[in-house]
Amino acid sequence: VQLQASGGGLVQAGGSLRLSCAASGRTFSTTAMGWFRQAPGNEREFVASISWGGGSTRYADSVQGRFTISRDNAKNTVYLQMNSLKPEDTAGYYCAAGRGGYPGNTESDFGSWGQGTQVTVSS
Repeated sequence: VQLQASGGGLVQAGGSLRLSCAASGRTFSTTAMGWFRQAPGNEREFVASISWGGGSTRYADSVQGRFTISRDNAKNTVYLQMNSLKPEDTAGYYCAAGRGGYPGNTESDFGSWGQGTQVTVSS
């Protein structure tokens, strides 16, 4: 699976952004998908993941209630709707394809990675 993330940008605190990740390959509809982020000087951290059919999702505590992950299997695309953004959400955001259909929350649960899209939240 090849992944292409987009939708990042500069936004003020309290604002919203929607990230998209377009996937190529025939296995997208049977694969869990996830989003991770990495800020300068920090390790990459889990943000959210979704099962192959979209019926199960997982979120990091830091984004629970503010971010929503979703997917459109007809379009081979996964989304991350980010609301009530905070300066601490500033990071490069990476989408990833899972090794199976279950939405994991560690890097080892994911086998393919896209390039990052930068999100910067100003205070």
